[in-house]
This record gives sequence, structure tokens and C-alpha cells, in this order.
Amino acid sequence: MGAGKSTIGRRLAKILNLRFFDSDQAIENRTGVRIALIFDIEGEEGFRRRESDVIEELTGQSDIVLATGGGVVLNHVNRKNLAERGVVVYLRAGIKQLLKRATRDNKRPLLNTDDPRKKMEELLKTRSPLYEEIADLIVDTDRQPVSQVIEEICKYRAIQ
Repeated sequence: MGAGKSTIGRRLAKILNLRFFDSDQAIENRTGVRIALIFDIEGEEGFRRRESDVIEELTGQSDIVLATGGGVVLNHVNRKNLAERGVVVYLRAGIKQLLKRATRDNKRPLLNTDDPRKKMEELLKTRSPLYEEIADLIVDTDRQPVSQVIEEICKYRAIQ
């Protein structure tokens, strides 16, 4: 959340002439409502079920760049699908930068809390090892411009 997945993914897809998908956007398109409303009505569990269905479908496609929601790695089937069906790039950033980026809008239901920093730290503690487990490439996005992150990903792709 806030690492730059959608921004970087969209630009990367354009450079590589691939189709771009954002799993959260796909869920919103299918349901006709915002992610926050799904959380309000169905809770995180309901949202995660929807997310898994979308990940199953999208990872079955080829020649795409897929930006996932930050919690996608919580489900072992999602991790398996991502790891086996594509190249996984973990865009990593520090807590300060993540909070700065993620709190720019109110579309982050998990950060709608009295202490967003504490919540972000908890999320990172849980999620980071899971991303590291499946990542083919880890790129730190804290102090790098988007163009440099994309260049690093393209270099990795070229040697594969």
C-alpha cells in the first residue's frame, strides 16, 4: 500500500507494450462499487475472496503487467499463482514514505484508524516476509524516481 504498484505498473506496461491490470480496479469494475464499500459491507474476508478470484483469472493471462493490492500475499493460493505464473517484483518502501503516499486519499480502508502508522507497521511486519518469499526482484522505491525503478525492472527482465 503506497509503494507505487499502480503508477509503476501502468508506466512499465506502456514501455513494454503490454496490457496493464490493477486487481483492485478490476474488483471495482466488476462490483460497480469502491473497495472501501466492499470492506464496509463484506469485511476484509469478503474482499479477500473477491481478490483471490480476480488474481486467479488475471494470472492466467499472458503478456500483462499486474498491480495487486498490498494484501494479496496473505492468501497462499494467490502467492502460488503469482510466483508460478509470472515474474514477481516487490516494490519496497519505508514506513515514512508508505504513509506519506497511502494517506493522500481516503480509499485505504485498512488505514481508516486512529493510528495509521501503527497499522502500517503491523501490515508490513506480516506482509513483507511473504513478498520476499515470492519475489523474483526486490526494488526499493523510497528515494528512486519512477523512471529509475522502471529501468531496474527492465534490466532484470532483459537478463531473464
